Amino acid sequence: MPVPMTADSDAAKAVEPVLHPGGLELLDSLPPYEEKDILRRSTALREAGHSPELVSAVMTQSRLRARAVDKFGEFASSMLFTPDGLEQATRLPVAALHARRFQRAGITSVADLGCGIGGDAMALAGLGLDVHAVDLDPVAVAVATLNLRPFPTATATLGTAEEHDPSTTEGIWMDPARRTSSRGGSRRLHDPEDYSPPVSAVLELARRLGGDGALGPLGAKLGPAVDREVLPDEAEVQWLSWHGQVLEATMWCGPLAAGGVPSSALVVDRAGAHRLARTADDPVDPEPGPLGAHLYEPDGAIIRARLLGRVAADLEAHTLDPTIAYLTSDRRAESPFVRGYAVRDVMPFGIKRLTSYLREHRLGVLEIKKRGTAVEPEELRRKLRPRRFGDESATLILTRIAGEQSVIVASPHRTPSGMP
Repeated sequence: MPVPMTADSDAAKAVEPVLHPGGLELLDSLPPYEEKDILRRSTALREAGHSPELVSAVMTQSRLRARAVDKFGEFASSMLFTPDGLEQATRLPVAALHARRFQRAGITSVADLGCGIGGDAMALAGLGLDVHAVDLDPVAVAVATLNLRPFPTATATLGTAEEHDPSTTEGIWMDPARRTSSRGGSRRLHDPEDYSPPVSAVLELARRLGGDGALGPLGAKLGPAVDREVLPDEAEVQWLSWHGQVLEATMWCGPLAAGGVPSSALVVDRAGAHRLARTADDPVDPEPGPLGAHLYEPDGAIIRARLLGRVAADLEAHTLDPTIAYLTSDRRAESPFVRGYAVRDVMPFGIKRLTSYLREHRLGVLEIKKRGTAVEPEELRRKLRPRRFGDESATLILTRIAGEQSVIVASPHRTPSGMP
């Protein structure tokens, strides 16, 4: 590898021995990782004459490859990882969605600044774009260099975002570091000015790329808790939800942004990717009203993108309380942006009352959800001990209705496939 590494770092210890002659071959020769076989396989490798450092490194990589299948699929079996790099890496299907933005905008070359282990660079290069991946961590560059081997249009080098010359590529992708390390572990950063580089530096790079003060074709992955108000009006901020979990907010600038769209949501589920954009004409805050026959739980990306009013209008629904993001309606509707429930009953919150209700209806299998209440679902489950009541199932939704703490007993809507 052309990139020197600091040998005493934990990340380097997990990677550097594997890059010596024969290291990758040994790693690739290992059978699928099984936790119960670690000691036996490690002992066998040392008895075969391999150094303890190499054995430790290949076993670490084997474990990381097994974990990485969830993010990288079949590619994981030929990649290298660092523990932090894998944790922070973009899932490959999500990275492909990022890459398509550049492709649709006609961008043919992209600088991936802060490339980490190279996940986004792989997706960009997979669509045929020329990719110049950059990271200030030599271990990350070494790993990205190996991971990008199947993609002849991609390279990885040492460098920083601040040193990047915008004239060398048509577009820029950035993933600023959003964690800080301390003796007690790592901590997430929520203020975008605390990112590395800070969002102000990201925007300055976008303006240098665009020229004349305009934002050029730059995309930046931000934390999902970012405040839309601190970002430029002319950028589109898209919150992405992956099977119910809000993973990120992405700021799209210049031709990568949808015109007239300050925010949008991209909800990825088993059926595919579903996009909803907010415009200036969309209602933001739906009016509260009484509980209807159906309750709808909006996806977190919809809430963060301030699309609740738009979804409420589409569902002919309203909220239960001005401060709670549950929707309700007498109409049953299907939408990828909400999870629907048929309301069975409602009552004021109280342990004794709820216990009696569960016993009467033999409800022993419970999903417990909450919004707008301090009650913790698992603590409530321990107090109720529902398994003793029977094997019937229900969803308990703890929330406020017109300011009052309430429990809604409901059943998830079923899709035509029978899945909730």
